[in-house]
Amino acid sequence: MVGVIFTLLMLILLQAVLGFDNLLYISLESKKAPEADQKKVRKTGILIAIVLRIVLLFVLVSIIDFFQDPFSFLTGGITDVVHFAFNGHSIIVLLGGGFIIYTAIREIWHMIGDPDLSTGIANNGKKIKSSNAVITSIVLMNLVFSFDSILAAIGLTSEIENATTAFIVMAIAIVISGLLMLVLADRISTFLAKNRMYEVLGLFILFIVGIMLVTEGGHLAHINLFGNEIVPMSKTTFYFVLGILVIVDVVQGKYKKKLIAEQRKH
Repeated sequence: MVGVIFTLLMLILLQAVLGFDNLLYISLESKKAPEADQKKVRKTGILIAIVLRIVLLFVLVSIIDFFQDPFSFLTGGITDVVHFAFNGHSIIVLLGGGFIIYTAIREIWHMIGDPDLSTGIANNGKKIKSSNAVITSIVLMNLVFSFDSILAAIGLTSEIENATTAFIVMAIAIVISGLLMLVLADRISTFLAKNRMYEVLGLFILFIVGIMLVTEGGHLAHINLFGNEIVPMSKTTFYFVLGILVIVDVVQGKYKKKLIAEQRKH
């Protein structure tokens, strides 16, 4: 029993750590919905995603080999140039990573090109989306982010002999982490609304998340370019880069305020 409780706590911690990038995506994506609906969109998207995560967990536990074993028709390559062996997991992660990179670049491009900064990065006329469209985006990307955390959860619960108990433990961890996400999503969105300059930081972090997913997908697909295997970006590297970006942004912001104060004195 103690071992099961310890595993549950580890799973909740794992879900929380791996869920940060997902939380950031939800906060930025929800800004594309009409302002009056943004809070509702975040909550609805996360609640639907929690249910679908449990469904995904059940599916992965039942047919995990389908997602892990390479597809024969997507295995091959060109001699001395490229080799690959795609499976279901790698395809989903690659598509998700590519979409996030595209989203981050698009948002940054619009931010630079938009002459009216008062509209925000996701509130100009061309970019308002319906609430249902935003909820769909949040749910789909939530599932993409869920794959790694669920597969890691399956690995952590492998020592629990009773399969039903293991499933219940993983489901509880998913629900608890989802509820935490529900609480934090509004706070992060409020923070970004009050501190507009951090939206840029958020988009660059999202861009790095996309790169991390693409490298991970390439590794899962066993892609080998000119004899060099694609190595996934580790979570340690990701959080180190994230820390540096945050520190630089905070220091630069404080220095900018100091310069403005000095200019006003003169």
